[in-house]
Amino acid sequence: MAQLKDRYETEVMPALRQKYGYKNRFQVPAVQVVVVNAGLGKAGQDKEFLDEAVNEFALITGQKPVITRARKSIASFNLRKGARIGCMVTLRRDRMYEFLERLINVTLPRIRDFRGVPPGSFDGRGNYTLGIKEQAIFPEINYDSIKNVYGMGITIVTTADADDPARELLRLLGMPFASGEGES
Repeated sequence: MAQLKDRYETEVMPALRQKYGYKNRFQVPAVQVVVVNAGLGKAGQDKEFLDEAVNEFALITGQKPVITRARKSIASFNLRKGARIGCMVTLRRDRMYEFLERLINVTLPRIRDFRGVPPGSFDGRGNYTLGIKEQAIFPEINYDSIKNVYGMGITIVTTADADDPARELLRLLGMPFASGEGES
């Protein structure tokens, strides 16, 4: 079982209940799902590129990714409807907590000149999105075996109805927010 899940139940939940005055434990914001996705532009032309990304996603998340397809054709991008253009993984329960724990404690500190994640990347409904520039920062990936570099988006979906309780939830879970800029 993930230590982060235990920490949520023993430390974070009581702190949020006290700060926001929630009457019962079901009102307290929690992390619902974590979605990791990558749009791989040249995956339409290079099948090996997409296969490599799928294998790396499986290593990073511990779960087989779903291949995403183009919804419509766009001639200027040489894109046909139904073409394979990326992959994504939706993590829930224990895998979600394990991934978040590795992301917060191992992966983010490996970023060169890391000063924290932007605190303003919330969507107004309590969900947080973080962009990663290259997959090499994940310890599961062997740096020497990387043929293509690609970025990915990590969306943390919470049950919070506003950004402030969600920001506090993630802060208490250990998310290293940058100080100052972008806070509301």
